[in-house]
Amino acid sequence: MPQLDPADIQGLVLRAYNLPVARFLFLRLAGGDPSLALIHRLIPLITTGERWEGKKPASTVNLAFTHKGLCALQLPAATLQSFPVEFVEGMRARRAILNDTGRNAPENWEQIWREERVHVWLGVNAASPESLEHRCAHLHLLISETGGGEVIGSQDAAALSIGPSIIREHFGYADGFANPDYLGVERDTQPGHGKLTKDGKWAALATGELLLGYADEAGELPPGPVPHLLGVNGTFMVYRKLHQNLASFRAYLEQKGAQYPGGKEKLASKFVGRWRDGTPVELSPDKPAPEIVADKNRNANFTFGKDLDGSRCPLSAHIRRTNPRDAFGFNGALSNRRRIARRGIPYGPYAAEGAPVSDEEERGILFMALNASLFRQFEFVQQQWIEYGNDAGQGNDKDALLGNHDGRGKFMIQGSEDSANPPFVCAGLPSFVELRGGGYFFLPSITALRMMAAGQVDPR
Repeated sequence: MPQLDPADIQGLVLRAYNLPVARFLFLRLAGGDPSLALIHRLIPLITTGERWEGKKPASTVNLAFTHKGLCALQLPAATLQSFPVEFVEGMRARRAILNDTGRNAPENWEQIWREERVHVWLGVNAASPESLEHRCAHLHLLISETGGGEVIGSQDAAALSIGPSIIREHFGYADGFANPDYLGVERDTQPGHGKLTKDGKWAALATGELLLGYADEAGELPPGPVPHLLGVNGTFMVYRKLHQNLASFRAYLEQKGAQYPGGKEKLASKFVGRWRDGTPVELSPDKPAPEIVADKNRNANFTFGKDLDGSRCPLSAHIRRTNPRDAFGFNGALSNRRRIARRGIPYGPYAAEGAPVSDEEERGILFMALNASLFRQFEFVQQQWIEYGNDAGQGNDKDALLGNHDGRGKFMIQGSEDSANPPFVCAGLPSFVELRGGGYFFLPSITALRMMAAGQVDPR
């Protein structure tokens, strides 16, 4: 097992903070010495992966760069060219691969993302609105004092907590059940978070599926920049602002739920593969089971290998598409190479079930995913498993919730011979989620940040 140095790794990489409020500042760097001075001043403020003794901090700070941001820091050309091509090109240029077309196309994104002006993502998570404002005020002052850049945009976010521990998103689903375990990363592990072993147990994924500089599931080092030290303990982050069309989702669920024998709540469970309280459909296909949700040894501890016809959990259910586990055979080895660590948080006002809503109201998820390979992990899942269904035997059908449907989508519930669980087809799916913009970022280690700030990046 690799011995990680948590003090050298940004904290967001090693843990989901689960703090209730957040603000993400988007910076454009001035370049030259002022920008290097800004990075130097930011380093002591960055929250690392070191263990929190006692209670959580009042706020956290983390820092990431687009490729254009690294160019603005005037890193050597050999270093800039050594980054993986998908990161160099950026999310906007990868729109065809990601099927970011139609209403999801870059020309429809928010202005800040259309122009590709963002150099830096500066993330602040906080325990209270007061702590958030205090920390952000300090950061704005520091940016102004150094003259190293300007804040060209920001995004506020806040968790939707319903009850003492269940965190939901705007469609009403409990979330946050199954982030992966990685070798050497200290966390509260539970069955189902890692990879299947040959004896049917669960083990942590290779560290190199998350962090650069360590062996991945193939026993190889994921591609990273030169010099090698610049990449070690760093990772890549996907940031996507996903607007949720809540009115369309609720209307569609009401319409089709009235036709489906199990009603709208059972239909909602089939879309995701979990009931809205978080109960896995694979473990309880006919009703929610709060006792399973509350049991950390059960709520993620399931496989699909004995449900290959999708009679319990539909072949196209969201959690089955994004993490097929053992459904494709090889004891889950194919899925192990596509895992990502999610760090998303909702934005926009919460609307209780039954409250009047409009698709025009801005609410959704700030989707953030960490992975060592943007191409092999995030982009593969987005292209092949979200926007295309052939691996799951579903042809051109897309993910029911995240797919770019444009009113022409289809979702198949395989069902069984049981009259209470018949096959059912949801046709005419609208796009429940629309992309508002985003980018690809590199989260360096503390060592790498110090090298960058000191102008000591030497690719030789």
